[in-house]
Amino acid sequence: MRFKNRKEAGQRLASDLKEYANRPDVIVLALPRGGVPVAYEVARGLNAPLDVWLVRKLGVPGQEELAMGAIASGGTRILNQDVVRSLRVSEQAIEQVAAKEQKELERREKAYRRDRPPLELRDRTVLLVDDGLATGASMHAAAVALRQHDPKKIIAAVPVAAPETCQDVQVEVDEIICSETPQPFYAVGLWYDNFDQTTDQEVRDLMERSAGQQIAGSTR
Repeated sequence: MRFKNRKEAGQRLASDLKEYANRPDVIVLALPRGGVPVAYEVARGLNAPLDVWLVRKLGVPGQEELAMGAIASGGTRILNQDVVRSLRVSEQAIEQVAAKEQKELERREKAYRRDRPPLELRDRTVLLVDDGLATGASMHAAAVALRQHDPKKIIAAVPVAAPETCQDVQVEVDEIICSETPQPFYAVGLWYDNFDQTTDQEVRDLMERSAGQQIAGSTR
């Protein structure tokens, strides 16, 4: 099944997560940027608060699309030692890439959340949402970083994923929900009619809209 866009994908994912609706312990964390439009629909469908959880891929110098690891909120860094060894990436090169991505991670965190404090994660059931899983490096880093905050349960949730990646990510989370696991998979974008890049402004707008909905809901 293909999705029209991230909004439709999020609505489908919310349906697959309906057992978590209207539960006070549940929060939704989005992996920006592409995961935010999906997570917004999940949070809205489940009547749950939404926040961002930042992850940045560490690309191999000169082959930036190839991930040698990732960093995430909370200072977590994960390296793919097989890639590092096979391409003989030096420690200095790793540090340079990580420093650059850390700056971008901090910029995005400030831009997306504005003055809103991060949600409390301890003893919460966290739905960790992205728009899809290819290698799973970002979700893996996100889950490892999140575990340091002592959530009650981590559920990774995506509209589409490579079947083998769903199995790999299961190791780091308590449960994984993949609405679609097509084979062959190739790439996340192939399963969306519209997979345009999500902008910073779209992320900010959705985060503010979600925060407003939560405030309105709590005053009823």
